Amino acid sequence: MTDIVEAGGAKVRVRESGAPAGDAIVMLHGIGRSLEDWAPQHELLPSTHRVISMDLLGFGLSEPPPGPMTLSRLAAGVHDVLDALDVQRPVHVFGNSLGGAVALSMQAARPERVSTVVLAAPAGFGQEVVLDLRLVAIPGLGHVLLRHVSRAAVRRTERALYYDESFVTEERIEHAMRVAAQPGRPALFLDIIRELGTVRGIRPGWRSTLLADVARHPRPTLIVWGDRDHILPAHHVSAARQALPHAQSHVFADTGHLPQVERAEEFAELVGSFLSANART
Repeated sequence: MTDIVEAGGAKVRVRESGAPAGDAIVMLHGIGRSLEDWAPQHELLPSTHRVISMDLLGFGLSEPPPGPMTLSRLAAGVHDVLDALDVQRPVHVFGNSLGGAVALSMQAARPERVSTVVLAAPAGFGQEVVLDLRLVAIPGLGHVLLRHVSRAAVRRTERALYYDESFVTEERIEHAMRVAAQPGRPALFLDIIRELGTVRGIRPGWRSTLLADVARHPRPTLIVWGDRDHILPAHHVSAARQALPHAQSHVFADTGHLPQVERAEEFAELVGSFLSANART
């Protein structure tokens, strides 16, 4: 079940499971996506934790806040949600794709609030990104591409996310259509795309600044990728290891951009071991 909380000047969709008194795990999705990308983990992660997923501000079925959207605003929005949920202890923050960059931004801005970080195919460690996202960054063309999202386009996007096409279900396509049709979505999507990238790929400036800020406040970190990722290529994991030399890493075979879905049980086992090894004493 999901709920709505008031946070960051907007109504934000949230899902919770696990132990309300446990240390919190906060799970963040990628651009244009929703908390459904973390759904399997609610059933698989340690029940001793308070497991929280959310639709980032303006994404999924959450409302957009007033004003333009930026990476730092998305990170501040997550902190606002944690305040609204009365989460007081440091959290384990998990981020997939754009959510990985948001997780790192949370760590950079408020390191005292972050206990550990799990990055699943995160943005921020290389220039390459799928062509569809680069095309949206072209002035004028982005508005055209986002004004009407066809069912065929949604199916192509879903197919690009997985190595195993059986994950491209009608239920997932229907939900993606609903998300794409939310009011104000094209403008918000373009705000983020143009801050973070161009037609040439992901901008280097924000990446180097963010990683330098993160390096000043290291936290136990696990980096996970799929070797068949068509959105952000798996070789970015090498740059991630170099940028975060303290981090552990794992690459799943025959896996796409959502390892937490496509390799749900193995992902949860890997993360569970990581959390146990870095438990607060």
